[in-house]
Amino acid sequence: MKDIFLNNQDMLLSGLKVTLTASLLALVSSLIIGTFMALLEVSPIKLVRKIGAIYVDFFRNVPLLIVVMFFFVVMPIYGVNFDGFWAGTIGLTLYTSAFVADTVRAGILSIPKGQLEAGRSTGLSYMQAMFYIVLPQAFKVVIPPLGNQFINLIKNSSILAMVTGLDLMYQGDLIATTTFQTIETYSLIGLFYLFLTLPLSYLMRYIENQLRHSN
Repeated sequence: MKDIFLNNQDMLLSGLKVTLTASLLALVSSLIIGTFMALLEVSPIKLVRKIGAIYVDFFRNVPLLIVVMFFFVVMPIYGVNFDGFWAGTIGLTLYTSAFVADTVRAGILSIPKGQLEAGRSTGLSYMQAMFYIVLPQAFKVVIPPLGNQFINLIKNSSILAMVTGLDLMYQGDLIATTTFQTIETYSLIGLFYLFLTLPLSYLMRYIENQLRHSN
């Protein structure tokens, strides 16, 4: 395994960089889109709630690979071209945002309605009360489950390998097929993913314990 790393260091580090970049882009984008969709789902307007629910239900129930292949294969037919990196990152973002939306929505619903009403009584609009009063409390509640979603996002980023996204898994596939050291190569790739996810997992556990003791 050591020899595989030393002989293919440039490929592996390049793949790691792509995986980190795609994961960070998808993380930030899915948090923004997911929070927006969560706000739609709890809107007092029925049509708006329906739009949010349709989005979440669709992406929660469609395989991630289908979403990615839509941008990689289908969109170019209509003149909109995405390379493997962007097709994978966009698909990963849309897919993850649906699960983030469900998590944030649960956090919003856990906050007593009196908090929103109290904000409105001080002259704040619905959206102002939601942003300044409800959402900060909701995010405090959902930090641990959001952390789990982001750990899953990093693991799911390996989907880029299916569309030549040049990520860590893609580079691992190339190394395995050229060296025929399949077990050693994929074991090494697995260690790379552990290197990415384990610290985040321990961080989420620490934050969860801190929040539990602060209540």
